[in-house]
Amino acid sequence: MIRARLWFRCAAMHDPVTPVIASPAVIGWDAKRRKVDLTIERAFKGDELVLRMSGWVTVDVKKVVDVVKRHGFLKVLDDRDLVVEFEGEEDFQALEAALVENFMDQVDLELL
Repeated sequence: MIRARLWFRCAAMHDPVTPVIASPAVIGWDAKRRKVDLTIERAFKGDELVLRMSGWVTVDVKKVVDVVKRHGFLKVLDDRDLVVEFEGEEDFQALEAALVENFMDQVDLELL
């Protein structure tokens, strides 16, 4: 198993950025006729985290998810860091080439 960090270009500063989970999502409820004190804490999945970057980076994040899924798996490592997992070196190299072909220098990988 090979892992790599996925780097985007920030839409404002144009430097490399990658999303991290600062704290899990907390979901609660409002009820019409009663008070509901129940909350659920849940971290994002890898593709959910990438999709949240829409507007903050220079590329179409939906297209990034589609391209990455052809070669690897988007995961959140240690409930914090976005990574792409690959079965082997050839998948990593194929995704690197696909990222350059689709996004030029706006998205890249860094082996961990």
